[in-house]
Amino acid sequence: MRYLKLTSLSEAIEELKKVGVDPHGIEAMAPKMMAANILIEGVECKVANIIKQEMLSIGGDAAVARGSVGCSIDKTDAIIIGTTKQIERFADKLSAQPFGLSRISGDIRKLFDNISRKSFTLRTPKREISLGDHTLIMGIINVTPDSFSDGGIFSTASEAVEYGVKMVEEGADILDVGGESSRPGSNTVSTEDELKRVIPVIEGLTRKVSVPISIDTTKANIARMAVDSGAEIINDISSMRFDEDMPKVAAELGTPVILMHMRGTPKNMQEGDLTYQSLRGEIIEFLKNRIEKAKSCGIDIENIIIDPGMGFGKTAEDNIRILKYLKEFKTLGRPILVGTSRKAFIGKITGEEVPQMRISGTAATVTAAIMNGANIVRVHDVKTLKHVAMMADAIVRG
Repeated sequence: MRYLKLTSLSEAIEELKKVGVDPHGIEAMAPKMMAANILIEGVECKVANIIKQEMLSIGGDAAVARGSVGCSIDKTDAIIIGTTKQIERFADKLSAQPFGLSRISGDIRKLFDNISRKSFTLRTPKREISLGDHTLIMGIINVTPDSFSDGGIFSTASEAVEYGVKMVEEGADILDVGGESSRPGSNTVSTEDELKRVIPVIEGLTRKVSVPISIDTTKANIARMAVDSGAEIINDISSMRFDEDMPKVAAELGTPVILMHMRGTPKNMQEGDLTYQSLRGEIIEFLKNRIEKAKSCGIDIENIIIDPGMGFGKTAEDNIRILKYLKEFKTLGRPILVGTSRKAFIGKITGEEVPQMRISGTAATVTAAIMNGANIVRVHDVKTLKHVAMMADAIVRG
């Protein structure tokens, strides 16, 4: 006798097939094997009470605040508790009800669609990039004098190009070129300086490697000139907030975009109160809003990647929670990029003060990220972490 730990509907189906269950039985029973808990934040009490009654009526339940039954409070969070099958029935019952319940019904259906999605296709000006069957490795090329881990290691553009070539030989699937440090406390650089740093490197890499190149910038002019020089992806740590022209430019260029969560700016993001009322909830809401903004400006939603922003306006404990519960970000229905490489929170836990010596801690975070849903990992140490990703993929994806 053993306990079956099922993490997806496909795993439930596989176990039923092993037993020899009739196909119609598999279709009926697999959703009943999947427990589901859905948190809805800030629900009006009258709505929360209807949710609880409807879930109880189909054998499930809903957890709400103590004062919600008598409406002695204005709002409550609600946790919907049941099997996938029960919650699907619940969504059907809400579809025609008032008080915003029909919208909740649609959101639940969309959530289930998003978390069950396994594959994505990005379309750049040059190619299609498939995500889902294995984790992609994004190699970091910082052409900056002051990045926290590798600033100033290149004296010429050709050195950076050769470094990128080596990364591809070691297994990098994407190269991410950046000319402005985003370490805590860093200042912005001029457009002219950033162009001088990144354009020669992108032009050189385009001639020597076949993998897509990403430009790490928050400036629309830099993004445009980088793509004209051969870059295919825009990685904007501001989620296109720092330059109002970035959404329009990205839409015109037709490139995939990476939208990252950050509070404040690199200069001040680690200052003041870093407390979140709802860490994952606030990050997900932020990214959802940025996705909607991107769509409204003409960016294809299928070309959007999300990044929870490890270390950007977050404590070490926050970063660990994000990794542990990374699967929650799948509710947005977009591929997930995670960048933990050599970051300070790893050193805080392991005691390793030198960023370059945090590779073993980075390996643990990369493994956790992949096992919890990451599609792309952004790293400095490509060769080692390519092997880590291959093992994690073998465990998770088979």
